[in-house]
Amino acid sequence: MPPPFANRPIIAPLTPLALVVAATAFTLTLTPSLIPRSGVLQGAVAGLSFALVYGLVAGLIALWRWLGLAGWHNPRLRWLTWTATLAILAYGLARVTGWQNAVRQAVQMAPVETARPLIIAATGLAAVGVLLLLGRLFRLAAVIAANRLARLVPPRVAITLGTAIAAWLFWAIGNGLLLQGALRTMDAGYAAVDALIPPGEMPPGDPLKSGSAASLASWQSLGAAGRDWVQAAPDAAAIAALTGAPAMEPLRVFVGLNSAKDPVARADLALAELLRIGAFDRRLLVIATPTGTGWIDPASVAPLEFLWGGDVASVSVQYSYLPSWLSLLVEPEYGHETARAVFARIYDHWRQMPKEARPRLYLHGLSLGALNSDISLDFTIVIGDPPQGAFWAGPPFASQRWPQFTAAREPETPPWSPRFRDGALVRFTTQTNTTGVADAPWGPMRMIYLQYPSDAIAFFEPSSLYQAPDWMRDPRGPDVSPVLHWVPVVTFVQLLTDMMTATTTNSGHGHVYAARHYLDGWVALTDPPGWDEAKLAALRDWFADKGL
Repeated sequence: MPPPFANRPIIAPLTPLALVVAATAFTLTLTPSLIPRSGVLQGAVAGLSFALVYGLVAGLIALWRWLGLAGWHNPRLRWLTWTATLAILAYGLARVTGWQNAVRQAVQMAPVETARPLIIAATGLAAVGVLLLLGRLFRLAAVIAANRLARLVPPRVAITLGTAIAAWLFWAIGNGLLLQGALRTMDAGYAAVDALIPPGEMPPGDPLKSGSAASLASWQSLGAAGRDWVQAAPDAAAIAALTGAPAMEPLRVFVGLNSAKDPVARADLALAELLRIGAFDRRLLVIATPTGTGWIDPASVAPLEFLWGGDVASVSVQYSYLPSWLSLLVEPEYGHETARAVFARIYDHWRQMPKEARPRLYLHGLSLGALNSDISLDFTIVIGDPPQGAFWAGPPFASQRWPQFTAAREPETPPWSPRFRDGALVRFTTQTNTTGVADAPWGPMRMIYLQYPSDAIAFFEPSSLYQAPDWMRDPRGPDVSPVLHWVPVVTFVQLLTDMMTATTTNSGHGHVYAARHYLDGWVALTDPPGWDEAKLAALRDWFADKGL
């Protein structure tokens, strides 16, 4: 007796209606988004969209037939759908260069190469081929399982159970074998990078630097990002040469993931290192929470160190060696725990000092560092004796307070440059310095958010799956292309992709924050003495020459 369900060959005709819808998804994915993309990435994302939409529509058609509902078949339909499919794909490939250049113009990047459509077509075809093959293998597994089950249960029950078995099998292989294997491989790779010390790189000789012979944290334990951060600090001579005034050596304390056994122990070590080098005798103390790898943007704290003639101490504690997106995926609570422990230890010591003798205390972080720094600040604890301020750049969309402040903005202000109440507590700034736009003077605590309208890490919205984000309405941000339009599902996929490529733009756009914009924020936050606009312009130019 033949099996009730026939095995279609791996290479078999495609479902006509699904082809047209999938081609439409492919073309829509090529339309402008926030962040410029390479041809290979565009092709891969478009191919993924094609395959997923094709699989969804083909699955719905199969379900329709399985339910025994009326269908129709016309041999001419196949030629018509293939013609429509090719026409839709050709339209997208013909327009993609102009679309991509519109995005690149908005973020001040050079036009794309002329071969862009060919690169996208080749990459997209490869992606579609691989994914359709996986889809056919899934169907084959479901049919084989259903034919075995059909000996025991009715056919429709058999195909339902067969599909469920195939789904479980693919999930087990994909999640249990491929995904876990990939995570283990990435973990080992990033751990090796974190531990690597280039030949000839020696610990600092200055006993005030973390990792020196006098330090409580060894050079090896700081990790790659920590060692880079300690070495990148401007010295007193460089600061004095630029400012024309006497300067001090800025103090940068860094405690690595391997410097102590757990977050509390690392927080204790950070406080001990601050006390060892006299950091609480400086005029300003900054708790700078790093990103996932322990990295701190070189453009972020250096402007403050120049503004205050080096009379600044900063402290950072690593909580992971994984990139921010991976750290957020596999161990988000670890960053929260570390940031809370570090702030609690340092704030408790700071609060016990005489007010006239203690430094001004600030919080700072970029990206995931901003998110974790935000979480560490508990208003119920500090309300009686708050730190002087917080400066957070590129806050991820999943941040704690940033979405609340943005949602409660004054109605006439856009979400990419909101104004929160009278500006006494919170102010926002972008490429254009708006820290001075407020209806009231600063209060006892100042909070500033630096954000670029083209930063998808800040402005991604899960609801973009089914509704247009507010930031796409007029007026738009200066670096958001005017030809960007919302399309259900497609915009969601585009913004997900933009988050992965947000650091590929020029400085001053996307998720690449420029020293000149940090500079404006620190000036508004700390009111450094002795700086006029001419001196500030010279300092901005100096950082620009350094590529920061």
